[in-house]
Amino acid sequence: MQKKIPKSDAKKEIEKFFLDIKSKSPKEIKQIKRLAMQFKIPLKEKRKLFCKKCYSPNLKVLGIKKGFKKIICKDCENESKWKI
Repeated sequence: MQKKIPKSDAKKEIEKFFLDIKSKSPKEIKQIKRLAMQFKIPLKEKRKLFCKKCYSPNLKVLGIKKGFKKIICKDCENESKWKI
């Protein structure tokens, strides 16, 4: 069973994790996302740093058109649009 940690420590852990997300595995990203959901900590802009389908940090920007940024995951080929 996982030990209990305060919400403030969880917030610090999430902030530290996202400083170097490119070197993280999808499994680690999924665990951090679950930690954020458990403590109801919004990821806000950090959720755009990984694929929502496979949790991979390997994203590529395809282009910007009409106020939307089109992004593709290099691993699962999933396309996303983000409003800018």
